[in-house]
Amino acid sequence: MKFDDYKISDELKESIRKLGFKRPTDIQFKSIQPILSGDDVLAIAQTGTGKTAAFAIPIIDLLHYHKLNQRRNDGIRAIVMVPTRELAIQITEVFNALEQGTTVRTFGVFGGVDQDPQIAELQKGFDILVATPGRLFDLVSQGYLQLHRIQYLILDEADHMLALGFIKDIRQLITFLPKKRQTLFFSATIDKEIKKLAYSLVTNPIRIQISPNDPVSKNVNHKVAFVEMDDKRFFLERLIKENPESKILVFVRTKVRAERVAKAMERAEIAAKTIHGDKEQKDRSHVMNEFKKGEIKVLIATDVSARGIDVDRVEFVVNYDLPDQAENYVHRVGRTGRGDHRGFAISFCAKEEMPLLEAIEDYIGKPVYVNEISKDDYVTTKELSEENPADWKSLMQKPLPIKKKKKRK
Repeated sequence: MKFDDYKISDELKESIRKLGFKRPTDIQFKSIQPILSGDDVLAIAQTGTGKTAAFAIPIIDLLHYHKLNQRRNDGIRAIVMVPTRELAIQITEVFNALEQGTTVRTFGVFGGVDQDPQIAELQKGFDILVATPGRLFDLVSQGYLQLHRIQYLILDEADHMLALGFIKDIRQLITFLPKKRQTLFFSATIDKEIKKLAYSLVTNPIRIQISPNDPVSKNVNHKVAFVEMDDKRFFLERLIKENPESKILVFVRTKVRAERVAKAMERAEIAAKTIHGDKEQKDRSHVMNEFKKGEIKVLIATDVSARGIDVDRVEFVVNYDLPDQAENYVHRVGRTGRGDHRGFAISFCAKEEMPLLEAIEDYIGKPVYVNEISKDDYVTTKELSEENPADWKSLMQKPLPIKKKKKRK
C-alpha cells in the first residue's frame, strides 16, 4: 500500500511526497487507519520505526477536515505529550513539515526556557500543541491554556515519561481533559506500570505491537570492543579521524563525563560539542542545529537527550560509556540506521562494565558481536594519539640530546 492510496487530503499527500515518503512503515500501516476511524490506539514499537508520522499524518488530516467544515476557530484540539525538550522540538518539526498546505498549525512548548514568549506565541492560535508534561501543567494551572475542547490526546515515548517521573503531572493533566476524546498511547517498551497507565487512559484500544526478535534495527551494525576506561579517548579519536566526513554521536554516562570527553577531543584537535541537562535550552537547540546541518561532525550526549535526537544520516553511534539501563542501549543505537539508511554502533566496554554488557545482551536476547582488537593494534592506537601525553613513538623518532664531555682538569 502507498500513501497515495489513503483517503486523506490532497494537501497532506503532497507534503508526504515532498518529504520523500512513499510507503508506510509497519507501525504507520497498522496505526493510521484505526486512528482515522476514531479508535483509541495502544502501540508498542522500537525506536526508528516511524512512530511520529504514524500519529501525525492521521491527526493532521482529521483536524484539517474539521477546520474546513466549521467556521469558528476552536483553538487547540490535540495535545502531544513527550518527555524531553529535544523530542518536543523534533516532533513539532515533523508536524510543521507535514501540515504544509493544510489548515492545521502546530506549536511546541517545553521547560528550560522563559514561558512568556511561548504564551505570547500561543495567542496566535494553534490546533496542535506538542508539550512536555511539566511546562504543559504550568500553563494550564496558571490559566493560559484551556483543555476542555481537546479531541485528541497523544502520549509519545510514554515509558521514558514514566522513567523521568512525569506520572503525577500526567494524571493531573488528565483531569482537565474531556472524558470523550480519542487517546493514542505510543511506547518503545511495555511493562506492568506502563500497561496500568495505558489502560487507565484508553478505551477499548486497538493494540499494535511491532516487536521483532532483535529490538535493535536490522539497519544497524552494532559491535562491542573491549577497551580500558582510561584508553577510551584514544579509540574515539581514531574512529573520528578515520571517518572525517561522518556524523558521529557519542553517548556518555554523565554531564561531567561529556565535558571531559569534549576536552580530550579538543586536545586531539577534534571539534566536538556537548548536549546535556546543564545546558541552556537555546544552547542545546543551537548545537542540535549545527549537528543536523553537518557544521559539527561530533556530538557528545547523555541519555536524557537520546530519544530527542532525530538527525538524518548519523553514520556512527559510539557508546563511550555503556548505559546503566539496558533498554537505553536500544534507544542510543536507534539514533543511527533510521529509515532505509544503514548505520554503525560501537560500544567501548571496560572490565568494570562487563555486568552492564551482560544486562544489555539479556535485554536484546543475544550477544553483541565482539570487535577484536589485537595487542599490537591496541598499543598503536594509543601511541598515535595526539592526546596521549606518553607518545612513545614520537619520542623514539626524536634525536637524543648530545651530552657534552666534561673536560679533564
